[in-house]
Amino acid sequence: MIQILLKEINVFLNSLIAYIIIAVFLTGIGLLMWVFPETSMLNYGFADMSSFFSLSPYIFMFLIPAITMRMFSEEKRGGTMELLLTRPIRDIDIIMGKYLAGVFLVAFSILPTLLYYFTIRYLGNPVGNIDTASVIGSYFGLFLLGAVFTSIGIFSSSFTENQVIAFIIAVFLCFFLYFGFNAISSVGTLSGVSDFIDQIGILYHYNSMSKGLIDTRDLMYFVSIISTMLLLTNLILRSRKW
Repeated sequence: MIQILLKEINVFLNSLIAYIIIAVFLTGIGLLMWVFPETSMLNYGFADMSSFFSLSPYIFMFLIPAITMRMFSEEKRGGTMELLLTRPIRDIDIIMGKYLAGVFLVAFSILPTLLYYFTIRYLGNPVGNIDTASVIGSYFGLFLLGAVFTSIGIFSSSFTENQVIAFIIAVFLCFFLYFGFNAISSVGTLSGVSDFIDQIGILYHYNSMSKGLIDTRDLMYFVSIISTMLLLTNLILRSRKW
């Protein structure tokens, strides 16, 4: 697994595409937070990072599938997938190596945004007038969200050798699992089970962690989604050996 992890990280760090994707994320979120008047924090009148944490998931829906779409698709298209599966290494080690490499790049993308926190903390009146506990919980929730989207991207990439198709599938699944159940719960005819349906979706648990309270139920939810996606990926890889 370590060899796969290091190989994927090395491919990422030596790929211009990876840096372009990260630059697009940082530029996009920076413009939304500081420049565009509709979403700029400078127009809010108080020190708060809620706009960053509410906008980041939607950018992640495109950023992370773009990172993960090549994970297995490229191996299949290049004909190296069969060679990889015949090596004396377990399928789960291959999956975890690629998955952890994706999570590493997500964390690598999030890390520079800590500058936003220190900037807002300094601009607060008085200095330091920001809910740090909420920010920590929100960052943890954003990292877990990125980890979930990475597992979805890995799963989608295992479907096909076409990277574009893998990207589209991943974007759809990320959007549906994040926002779909919340939208379904708002349907009037489902009012009796709306709370239950809402809790199935990622948005409910992400918002819960953004309040600064790290609940074990939310942690178990994210871990369950990640485990399910990686298990499905493993089943798809095993099916290629039959």
